[in-house]
Amino acid sequence: MSRMDTLSVTTSAHQLFQRTPDLASGDPESRRREIRDYFLTTWETYESLFRTLARDEAYFEKSIPLRHPLIFYLGHTATFFINKLVLAKLLPERVDAGMESTFAVGVDEMSWDDLDDAHYDWPSVAEVMAYRNKVRDTVVGLIDTLPLTLPINWQSDWWPIVMGIEHERIHLETSSVLIRQHRPDYVQPDAAWKPCPVTGEAPDNDLVAVPAGEVVLGKAFDDPRYGWDNEYGEHRARVTSFEASRYLASNAEFLGFVEDGGYQDDEVWEEEGLQWRNFADARHPTFWVWRNQWYLRLMTGEVEMPWDWPVEVNYHEAKAFCNWKARETGRPVRLPTEDEWYRLYDVAGIQEVPADRPAPANLHLDHWASSCPVTHFRHGEFFDVVGNVWQWMETPTYPFDGFDVHALYDDFTTPTFDNQHNLIKGGSWISCGNETLRSARYAFRRHFFQHAGFRYVVSDAEVKPPATQYETDKLLSEYAEFHFGDEHLGVANYPKAIADLAIEAMGQRRKGTAMDIGCASGRSVFELARHFEEVTGVDFSARFIRQGVAMAEQGTLRYTLTDEAELVGYRTRHLEEMGLSDTRDRVAFWQGDACNLKPQFTGYDLVLASNMLDRLYSPKRFLAEIHRRVNAGGLLVLACPYTWMEEHTPRDEWLGGFKKDGENYTTLDALKEHLEAHFTLISAPGKLPFVIRETTNKYQYNFTDVTIWERKA
Repeated sequence: MSRMDTLSVTTSAHQLFQRTPDLASGDPESRRREIRDYFLTTWETYESLFRTLARDEAYFEKSIPLRHPLIFYLGHTATFFINKLVLAKLLPERVDAGMESTFAVGVDEMSWDDLDDAHYDWPSVAEVMAYRNKVRDTVVGLIDTLPLTLPINWQSDWWPIVMGIEHERIHLETSSVLIRQHRPDYVQPDAAWKPCPVTGEAPDNDLVAVPAGEVVLGKAFDDPRYGWDNEYGEHRARVTSFEASRYLASNAEFLGFVEDGGYQDDEVWEEEGLQWRNFADARHPTFWVWRNQWYLRLMTGEVEMPWDWPVEVNYHEAKAFCNWKARETGRPVRLPTEDEWYRLYDVAGIQEVPADRPAPANLHLDHWASSCPVTHFRHGEFFDVVGNVWQWMETPTYPFDGFDVHALYDDFTTPTFDNQHNLIKGGSWISCGNETLRSARYAFRRHFFQHAGFRYVVSDAEVKPPATQYETDKLLSEYAEFHFGDEHLGVANYPKAIADLAIEAMGQRRKGTAMDIGCASGRSVFELARHFEEVTGVDFSARFIRQGVAMAEQGTLRYTLTDEAELVGYRTRHLEEMGLSDTRDRVAFWQGDACNLKPQFTGYDLVLASNMLDRLYSPKRFLAEIHRRVNAGGLLVLACPYTWMEEHTPRDEWLGGFKKDGENYTTLDALKEHLEAHFTLISAPGKLPFVIRETTNKYQYNFTDVTIWERKA
């Protein structure tokens, strides 16, 4: 049987993995059944991936230092469902608060030399699987009973359900990469995850002309398919003509770079790439294994090097290859921009993955659990415009015009708008659901590994970095001004004032550690660090924390403020001008849920909770647990304007502001009732004013009530 015959038989024998559903049209009950099936097939496929781990120890040892061990990812996708559904007020209670704290946030986006050595007390594999079973039943129960009207859009109660499914499909891919990077004795073959069995002679790559044309990127908010926030909005560009390699760079083509000493040639490496290469002591692609000849590490084992498969590298290696090839050929060789990739996509006539037959690309698990020859899937004059492996772009990810964030997942993309995360396009053999759509936009730090390779282009067009900063966001700008800006209407800066009040209340008490929970943009964290040895800022929103982190890392924050309608003014704030430069080494910022804090947040001499109590989904739970965070004799400073609203806090969770037993019941009454077992109120309640600037002529003038509590011995 010929090589192509073998490939065709493999393809036709494979059952299709369900596609991302149409969320706008059709019969609601049919759509309900489709989403139920979509959830269950995704759930089962994700769990089947972990059968490639040979024994339980494989779950608890890290594949790479920059990421959690695989036990985290087994639990994380289930926890994501519960956390988002609780936040959306679709579930009345958690399934397991401990699990949902342990598996909430992964440390995935660090510098290549930032080793995460934090210790976690992980539950057993059996415990996590039992938890997953409970979550599966909970989500199925919700899918079966939640009222459904079409279309399903950002405002729909069904959006977080689809979000959870697509999130698990992302982790299907990222977990497969970690399994591929694991110790060989920790993995085992599995019948559901068979690699492509075929290889042959690698082709000689050549260049194909791509004519100039316009590209239109971006997704409309009424698009019928699920999308992540960075896909929405619009970007238009005129792309000049260029040439692109017909094939993805193969292992054989990349071997020329390796054998020519490319990994030892400092001249072809960018500055950041050179630092990574030296740190990692990289001498060849990470999935290449030398044992008297070259082998390729796949997800569950090694095979003799398939030279006609695409090489898999990080951005730094791909960029170094292009620089080397440019020097060798005397032509401007580089990676494509995102705009150029879309132009190539359009010229090649690519269509979305069909619903009822295998994709005409190595995509969506329609074929194998690995790459395949770069010569197999033709797309016009090119091969593998989509599929096989992701393709690194020159373009860092950035927001389109009209970009917005979804309230349920405000940190999906915004932390990557830093010019350090480059886009990858086209998808790999395991990319499924949303990942396969033309509109998909995913980005990784340049040193990270995915199932990713590259094709190169030749073009004289200058590559300009996109504008990634988005502090024009109105809410973020207002908070930046509220924390680090000017005095307004004669009222002192509130975050500084509340920090000063807390410091004064401490008196002669020990000032070792403090926590500002609900820290928002973080000014109080820096102010407390004038007097405390260590200060931790915790907030639910990564968007706000990002401002505090920027101040801590750079000492500077830039943002715009609305003056009138479309007219804005520009602000630059420096820690130095506030006298806070020497506090930067004593502060740390974390994303966290005040109602479900991780155990590590404990042992504080002071806890400040300012203007966040009436924005919690369960303030009663916060008050019931907060004593565990404060040292005996330490202080809890609570500040709150008591503006209880059902859009933030369910009515039965309000602390006060209603009649109880026929009498007025205030929040202060509730605070005394909830805190008196562990705290003593040490000062009469006081009021502190604060002003929020909206425009030149519009301000919010408010008061917050401040109470100070001492932790009993």
